[in-house]
Amino acid sequence: MFRVHAGVVDYAILAVYFVVVLGIGFVARRQVHTGLDFFLSGRSLPAWITGLAFIAANLGALEILGLAANGAKYGIATVHFYWVGAIPAMVFLGIVMMPFYYNSKVRSVPEYLRLRFNDPTHVLNSLSFAVATVLIAGVNLFAMALVIRLLLGWPIPISIVLAAAIVLVYITLGGLSSAIYNEVLQFFVILAGLVPLTIVGLKAVGGWSGLQDKITHAKALGPLALQPWQGTGPGNVTNPIGADWIAIVFGLGFVLSFGYWTTNFAEVQRALAAKNLSAARRTPLIAAYPKMLIPLVVVVPGLIAAVSVKGLGAKTGDLQFNNAVPILISKYLPNGMLGVAITGLLAAFMAGVAANVTAFNTVVSYDLWQAYVRKDEPDQYYVRFGRIATVVGVIIAIGTAFIAAGFNSIMDYIQALFSFFNAPLFATFIIAMFWRRATPWAGFWGLASGTFAAVAVHFLHSRGPLDLGSPLAADFWGAGAAFVVDVVVTVAVSLATQPKPEHELRGLVWGLTDTTDTSAEEDPAERVWWRRPALLGGIALALTALLYLVFVF
Repeated sequence: MFRVHAGVVDYAILAVYFVVVLGIGFVARRQVHTGLDFFLSGRSLPAWITGLAFIAANLGALEILGLAANGAKYGIATVHFYWVGAIPAMVFLGIVMMPFYYNSKVRSVPEYLRLRFNDPTHVLNSLSFAVATVLIAGVNLFAMALVIRLLLGWPIPISIVLAAAIVLVYITLGGLSSAIYNEVLQFFVILAGLVPLTIVGLKAVGGWSGLQDKITHAKALGPLALQPWQGTGPGNVTNPIGADWIAIVFGLGFVLSFGYWTTNFAEVQRALAAKNLSAARRTPLIAAYPKMLIPLVVVVPGLIAAVSVKGLGAKTGDLQFNNAVPILISKYLPNGMLGVAITGLLAAFMAGVAANVTAFNTVVSYDLWQAYVRKDEPDQYYVRFGRIATVVGVIIAIGTAFIAAGFNSIMDYIQALFSFFNAPLFATFIIAMFWRRATPWAGFWGLASGTFAAVAVHFLHSRGPLDLGSPLAADFWGAGAAFVVDVVVTVAVSLATQPKPEHELRGLVWGLTDTTDTSAEEDPAERVWWRRPALLGGIALALTALLYLVFVF
């Protein structure tokens, strides 16, 4: 087992960071007086705070270890997870979907389905979302445990429990506000660790041109690893990612991407904490700008690891693809800078755990416990229960971390989870928001059948009867199947059952929802041109297309 040889300065940097993180939790606790304060920060935060928290909540194990591992395993095609698989969906969330969420005053994404459909649909989504959040939180705990083991040499189980305890303390104290303010801090700490790593790593392999030359001649990758679109023709897939362009565009770019960014409450919760609709709509749009540049400090280190770490890609042990970034940190960074990089990694994983645990405690407290078990308790009762739910969520996540430990690539595991939970949910939401005729029971059966379809595709591929290419390609196709089956079943059941009367759909369906923001009329500062969501979204899409032209073709 290789070890990161940290010095006194590195440990001091790490210690200072943990003190600050816990300090933020204690300060945030003073601001928690109501359930709205604990679960949604009192809907009082400015757009730049919620925007940075929105992107930091996503910068967890999925982003740092998972996509760096994919960069090492599949090559430059990993940028699709950003430029096709994130930016368009983030723009759509900010411009189109946030008015539904914010103006309806829902406290969670599942609560929207209760208003739009019925209780069974609400319970199904709440339960499936709670399961998904603790599974994904477990991925981040496992990633944190890897870094702690490399730093201190502690066994994985002990490292997982230690990582969980740190996150548990500050979330239990300050709720969502504590998580969000820590996420803003974590965003800058993450960049402080990854940017130097990328620069030093590139210098070590001869710059960008040297990296390209080494990738071209590497046995494990080859020339197509530098061409994300070449070799993706249907029926003739030769690109390392193992998926054709249909699976990439439809499965990843549409179903998985929109399913994650527009319905994942761990992300949407940050926008719901904004002070008004204008700020809520700008939250994902502000986040889109750093998101489009993250590949430079995540995917590129993965490529560097692929050509500079001998034996990377082993099925077990320290040379798994998941360890690409920690290995590079140990290989290239000196003491002092090493401490910053390690702190950045731990900050990323803590952000990922916190995002999912705060979403978990909100859904369990509001959507399950308050809605169906104890309906009329005082507000402080639900705050106390939310803290208990936080503890329970972290304990469950500790268990699910050991599931993540069994996967050679975290990204393959994560994409499978997204195909199960997010893809069918997106289909249900799109129909719910844009088709008045969709009926209450159609929401339930569509969501259930879509989830079953994704699980079935994964099972058939993993057990052999259905060959869909690489594990990622199978996840893309599974997401597509979930979406299509959900849509077909929802439409069929809707045509056979009675819809809700129109007055019950006001504020929930396109054409019956006011997308204006009265706060913008009251505050002239909200009407300045550079705060217009359509303009911010349009610029983000144009810059993303430009990145493809400059860095890809």
